[in-house]
Amino acid sequence: MKKMEMIINEKLDEIERKEGVRILYAAESGSRAWGFASPDSDYDVRFIYVRPVEQYLQLMESRDVIEWQLDEVLDINGWDIKKALKQFARGNATLFEWIGSPIVYRTTEEWKRVQEVSKLYFCEKAAVYHYYGTANSTLQEYLQGDSVQYKKYFYALRPLLAARYIEAYHKAPPVLFGELLQSEMEMSQEIRTAIEELLEIKKRTTEKEENPQMPVIRSFIESEVERQKEIADHLTDDHNKDWMELDQMFREIVCGG
Repeated sequence: MKKMEMIINEKLDEIERKEGVRILYAAESGSRAWGFASPDSDYDVRFIYVRPVEQYLQLMESRDVIEWQLDEVLDINGWDIKKALKQFARGNATLFEWIGSPIVYRTTEEWKRVQEVSKLYFCEKAAVYHYYGTANSTLQEYLQGDSVQYKKYFYALRPLLAARYIEAYHKAPPVLFGELLQSEMEMSQEIRTAIEELLEIKKRTTEKEENPQMPVIRSFIESEVERQKEIADHLTDDHNKDWMELDQMFREIVCGG
């Protein structure tokens, strides 16, 4: 892991040099951040960057993403700070996961202030719809056969537990699957035991390996997908439509005040 951290930071330095940007924050996303990586899982690195101020003052806007590398080991891409702040305003649940990652490669004082401001823009309705949609897509696309890739169970279970966390605590859920599992108050012992068994198996299996369906897990996913869709449909729109704090953060970061 230490060797990979060094390689990743070298890549981030290379991005800054070649793209002429400054990276404010970089962290792991995906299965390694969630706490259920397979032995052959890749590294999903996400970063937020800022360009020189003059590039925000020109008529021709710069591209707001950097897609740096995608192979069997590394998946590295980032968002411009302007794009990131807009996505906070829209309640983008994926972005809230990036900032809550337990594996941070680099950060700055500016980004720590962004993290504080972002709490004003967490949107329950947007997040629950996101997690419901992710779980339902996984269920329909990957969990219908007699045998399945066990990692796909977690791609449905984790968003469903995140949605249940929001239902209970009304704030952004933890990123680590283990923390979600511990915070879940109303789960039967049967389900909890099955998930813990699944976690142990997942640690020993590769990404594409298939195993027989686990009926207890499958049944929980199916019923919870239906329940979360019902909850999301009835939540009121709680988007924070006042962008003043985000505008101020943008000026501070780009202009220095």
